[in-house]
Amino acid sequence: QVQLVESGGGLVQAGGSLRLSCAASGRTFSNYAMGWFRQAPGKEREFVAAISWSGGRIYYADSVKGRFTISRDNAKGTVYLQMNSLKPEDTAVYYCAADAQIELTTALVDYWGQGTQVTVSS
Repeated sequence: QVQLVESGGGLVQAGGSLRLSCAASGRTFSNYAMGWFRQAPGKEREFVAAISWSGGRIYYADSVKGRFTISRDNAKGTVYLQMNSLKPEDTAVYYCAADAQIELTTALVDYWGQGTQVTVSS
């Protein structure tokens, strides 16, 4: 079993930055690809970013390329999402995800955190 706990969300003005963290439990963390998804009010959950277990493969949604950076520290069992140049359309609940392989589709993700709210004001 994998337990994921997100933190770092909050309220920020457009153009600002936030750094999300996801703490994973267990000793199997390094064997999992990790990712971030988000869900805005009235919208479906969508892919944001993903990183392989080794960090050698990284993917971003087109909407966040150049602004968001995903990274992981396997020794600490933590995945990060650095979000810069935030826009109001980035407002959503952000969910940490874990899987045996990189997943860009919400329905295929094996494990989810509870989510952390990110609100970007104009």
